[in-house]
Amino acid sequence: MANREIIIVGGGMVGALSASLLAKQGDTIHLIEKSPLVMPQIDDQFDLRVSAFSAQSKALLEQAGVWDMIPESRVCAYKGLQTWEAGSQKLIFSSDDIGEALLGYIAENRWIQAVLWQQLKQLSNVHFYENVEVLNIEQNEQQVNVTLSNQKTLQAELLLACDGANSAVRNHLQLPVTSWDYRQHCLLINITTDCPQQSITWQEFRETGPCAFLPLAGHNGSLVWYHSPQKIKQLQSLTNQQLKQTILAEFPHLDFDFEVQSKGGFPLTRRHAKHYYQGRVVLLGDAAHTINPLAGQGVNLGFKDVQCLVELLTLCSDLSIPEILKRYQRQRQPANLLMQTGMDVFYKVSKSDSTALRFLRKSFLGLAQQSGEIKNRVMRYAMGIN
Repeated sequence: MANREIIIVGGGMVGALSASLLAKQGDTIHLIEKSPLVMPQIDDQFDLRVSAFSAQSKALLEQAGVWDMIPESRVCAYKGLQTWEAGSQKLIFSSDDIGEALLGYIAENRWIQAVLWQQLKQLSNVHFYENVEVLNIEQNEQQVNVTLSNQKTLQAELLLACDGANSAVRNHLQLPVTSWDYRQHCLLINITTDCPQQSITWQEFRETGPCAFLPLAGHNGSLVWYHSPQKIKQLQSLTNQQLKQTILAEFPHLDFDFEVQSKGGFPLTRRHAKHYYQGRVVLLGDAAHTINPLAGQGVNLGFKDVQCLVELLTLCSDLSIPEILKRYQRQRQPANLLMQTGMDVFYKVSKSDSTALRFLRKSFLGLAQQSGEIKNRVMRYAMGIN
């Protein structure tokens, strides 16, 4: 078993999963989190921040031993995904086509984090540093030293930066990032519905940006509305009842009655670190890359980072830490860049009002729907299965 000392900055889903998997390998973990974790309650209103978890991501949470700790009433399994443009044929993905029971699961980020923390709190080789921030990082060939805002100092062989898109660790090390603003915002709207549990998520492409529906557990759902910053600001200013009337008038048709429960908007920004590591410090998840949320691949890419690094640390323990991190970067940076670029191209093409591009879009959706095995291979890749 391994017995490294590892510092993890950021206790969100990516940081907590890293801590769990590495602690199970025998490593001693020092987990630093600046924001206190508020344990969600089973009867809480659904949170706006949800993610679509692939089969591969679910398997990692099972490996960590926490998947079954998530209440069934907070997880929604979905079997189908549909996408279209007005006037085009629907592109339909179904788990039945590839002999799988499901395509994936939609759950609240806070519940995933909560069950991971619940498990980590029971492990003697995991030490928590809550409500503190990293003030300084120094490293040499043997170790990395961290000074916290409570003046405590930590030493370890490795530091994992899992502290999100505005990573303080990345900024402290002055690791360069390519980034740009999509000049669009996204509005998340949680609704309660009058229909039974849904099992299909869908997305309609428009020149103003996509609109999507994500089923949540029970009589709940999430609407995702991309538009200009001005439009999203105007929508956010509406009362829930006014927003419902605007959805009925302007959003794609919904086959059920509903009530708006909560809403929140955010800008779309794309970031990618030019280097994933420096010395004994490595970036994972949003600290290394943020992606257009169009296909819901953000958390799955972050979990793939975790899986890759944990496997390298476990299987290549005879190598030096810098060599392991070099291999991690070589594997994950091109894969993440490819997914980012693919989503960027898809996003820009979906918004173009060019007559030629609109024709090509509709033709592509029709051809893709008829592509058979190619479409099924795309499904398996997105799910993380062969």
